[in-house]
Parts: sequence; C-alpha cells; structure tokens
Amino acid sequence: MPGEIRVDGYIVLTDRRYTETDEWVKVEDGVAVVGITDYAQKKLRDIVGVDLPEPGRRVKRGEAVAAIESIKAAADVYAPASGEVVEVNERLLDEPELLNRDPYGEGWMFKIRMEDPGELEKLLTPEQYAERIKREEGLG
Repeated sequence: MPGEIRVDGYIVLTDRRYTETDEWVKVEDGVAVVGITDYAQKKLRDIVGVDLPEPGRRVKRGEAVAAIESIKAAADVYAPASGEVVEVNERLLDEPELLNRDPYGEGWMFKIRMEDPGELEKLLTPEQYAERIKREEGLG
C-alpha cells in the first residue's frame, strides 16, 4: 500500500508524480499509467462522462488528450509525457463514476509508452503537489 499525504481532506499518494493540471502518473513496466487526482475529482464532483484517446495515438507532453464531463463542468486531461497511447480504461465509458470512487486505482484513464522517461523528472513530486493544493485552497 503506497504512502499518502493528506491535505485538508484531499489524498496525494506518494508512489507517483503529478502535473500542474491535476493528473497523476505511475510507471509500471516502463509504461506511464495516467489518471486524475483525488483533488481534481472532488473539484469536478459527479463525473458523468469521459472522452478517451484512441490507442495508437502519439501524444506530446502537455497536449490535451482526453476530456471529463461532470454535472458541474467539463475538463481536459493532459498527457504528462510524450509517447504512444497503448491502452485506455474502457470501463470508464460505462462507469465514469469510477473517477470519483477510485481515482488512483480502477479510475485510471490511459497508458502511454513513453518516448523519454526523463520527462517524468519535470513533474511534481507528491510533496510539491500537496503544496500546490495548499496554495490553491488558501491553506498557507
């Protein structure tokens, strides 16, 4: 079980990296598994739909590659690394609420075979992401 940092009710897991746009990345067997953070899903509230990238699509770091629709808003999901989308979580098409229920587990969105694993070093550490949440929420 990974460690976690709690910030005012939001959970940040310590076994992955984070983006400024609220995605998380966990590398498994050289492939980046990507999802949205607990913070993002709580801000979006009730998620009712997702638009996922096509497997085989080449993506660039920072490119909008997926979208989430909630009762409250729509939000883009950005690629945290450049490479090829090798798998998407098709369960989300029928069960978008998995993003609310289990954002760090069954609610993963897509997987990227990275061109340059060094890009992950440019992402936020769990501690840096926790500090970002504190700033966003005015917690000091």
